[in-house]
Amino acid sequence: MSAVDQLNQAAAAAELERLAARLAEADRAYHERDAPVMSDAEYDALRRRNDAIEAQFPDLVRADSPRHRIGGAASGGFAKVAHGVPMLSLGNVFAAEEFAAFLERARRFLGLKDTPLRCVGEPKIDGLSISLLYLDGVFVRAATRGDGSVGEDVTANLRTLPDLPTRLRGAAPARIEIRGEVFMRKADFLALNAAQEAEGERLFANPRNAAAGSLRQLDPRVTERRPLALFAYAMGEASERVATSHSAYLQRLSAWGFVVNPLAELLADAAAAAAFQQRLGAERAALPYDIDGVVYKIDDLAWQERLGYVGREPRWAVAWKFPAEQATTRLLDIVIQVGRTGALTPVAQLQPVNVGGVLVTRATLHNEDEIARKDVRIGDTVTLQRAGDVIPQILGAVAADRPAAAQPYLFPDHCPVCGSLAVRPAGEVVRRCTGALTCPAQAEERLVHFVSRPAFDIDGLGEKTIRAFMQDGLLHGPVDIFALPDHEAAIAAREGFGAVSARNLMRAIAARRRIPLARVIYALGIRRIGARNAQLLARHYGSFAVWRTQMIAAMQIGAEARSDLANIVGIGPAIAEELVGFFAEPRNVAALDALAAQLSVEDAAPGGGGDARLAGKSVVFTGTLVTMTRPEAKAMAERLGARVTDSVSRRTDLVVVGEDAGSKARKAEELGVRTLTELQWRELTTGSDAAGPESVVDQQ
Repeated sequence: MSAVDQLNQAAAAAELERLAARLAEADRAYHERDAPVMSDAEYDALRRRNDAIEAQFPDLVRADSPRHRIGGAASGGFAKVAHGVPMLSLGNVFAAEEFAAFLERARRFLGLKDTPLRCVGEPKIDGLSISLLYLDGVFVRAATRGDGSVGEDVTANLRTLPDLPTRLRGAAPARIEIRGEVFMRKADFLALNAAQEAEGERLFANPRNAAAGSLRQLDPRVTERRPLALFAYAMGEASERVATSHSAYLQRLSAWGFVVNPLAELLADAAAAAAFQQRLGAERAALPYDIDGVVYKIDDLAWQERLGYVGREPRWAVAWKFPAEQATTRLLDIVIQVGRTGALTPVAQLQPVNVGGVLVTRATLHNEDEIARKDVRIGDTVTLQRAGDVIPQILGAVAADRPAAAQPYLFPDHCPVCGSLAVRPAGEVVRRCTGALTCPAQAEERLVHFVSRPAFDIDGLGEKTIRAFMQDGLLHGPVDIFALPDHEAAIAAREGFGAVSARNLMRAIAARRRIPLARVIYALGIRRIGARNAQLLARHYGSFAVWRTQMIAAMQIGAEARSDLANIVGIGPAIAEELVGFFAEPRNVAALDALAAQLSVEDAAPGGGGDARLAGKSVVFTGTLVTMTRPEAKAMAERLGARVTDSVSRRTDLVVVGEDAGSKARKAEELGVRTLTELQWRELTTGSDAAGPESVVDQQ
């Protein structure tokens, strides 16, 4: 990465475009999905580079610059709330000289020479910002920050928090917005994740994600069960002034009944702030909640008003961030975990080490490319970084401490759980197990998918029931579902079932022994095969037997069956590779055959409604169509029961030739495949017999 002062105009513009896109995606992941895609330290580094380039090239500042953006858009699951006063973001500093420069800029702006600027320092809680509206002292509404101007109405959820005063004590303005942070303490976070794991639910990455995910539940009863806490620290819109300084305002908040962070401190100058920063950095690991820095606000509220804002950041406040927590330890082993979708993820087993107050024994290595790039080997001394994630990341090896016998790590090409081939598709970084139906690591997720509504849609077999049946050995794979009637009495005796529920489950299973081909294909959970693609495949091949035969044949590179598969409109080479990979694993084929033996798979109807002249026919369009678009022509063909493909072969029934047709038209002529002009195609699809299409289509 080039230094900023070495960039020319074109390179700077390209870099700003890349940074804007990457930071926008990071903001969406963090604020809207509660699933960060990078550490705070990495995000801050990208923001600082963006700001430095914009300072060097001010005429290149983009409309979508990260400095103009706050948070993410409000979710569609909650009502929208417009903030009376925008909830803006803070600028960051990372060193004492940067903080001193922040104060000096404020002093120059205010025209002060030697007057010290007192600040209030408050721990920067890693949680979810919230705005609370009180009318005549009564709590009436809560909203998330959202994009800074519009947030989400989470009033019902906030009412479940024990730290929230529903009525302010003493005199209060007629209207006031009080800002604060909803967070989760470390101990509560660990207990929540333990409960999630016991229930088979997804784990939260860190306390901030747990707090955000808990607060943004559509069901307030879920929020009520989560151990959330609240610190109040700022004021939004208010009908009257309630204090002359920020420190006095914090005292007022406490008098009203809010919990205010007890570590907040009034600081005389930059030196006092630096000492406060150092002290909190040393105490950080021992605090019961996560902080990632300290927020400093100029204490005098009149000066705050005069200073105002620059862009989307106040001139009177700044966040002094802590560096990411690091440590070194020994890499004892690398183990491969197989995820529910078959992804092979390497995890480092470490000699236990304390990183920021947390005892770390493992760390993610992400994928085989990361292992090679960082060249970490078993036995190495490695540097860890913990930036809020539950599983820290390894930054690299300490080369001087490498054992002489340490060898580069060889990533496995077979699944360590089931022994199936593990493949890495071209252009992807993740290697995946191909033992889809037989790999125990994937079994639970695939069974849940198998019984889902677009698949077999078996009432009574939900996720919890499947998990319980698997734990008791009643289920291992899809075919075992159809053996459950043999255990009806035992199931009826299970807690939560009874005779009626067990009988209803058996009826639901029996009803699914006869099932359309498209549902079977979708239910297998082959990667990239959604309900739409399953329909395309079923319509193209017609029957289970033909589909199975052609998939086996397609395993041979260069085979006509493989070309035919890849050229189905809507399928293409990437999806074809996933299908071939599934059938290339013999255990998948054996499991599929065992399943098919329990079913009566219905042949696919050739198309919606169908037309005797086109039902089941293979159609190719080539050249430029003048009277309709290609998608319109394709839709017409499928409505009439045809199968649209992209290539001409001996199996093609009809080629529709538009203007400037090329090789496909020539190949149709060479193979003796019948062709129609666009006019003849329109007459055929609109039902006219003027062109005599029946004879044209049916003659072979």
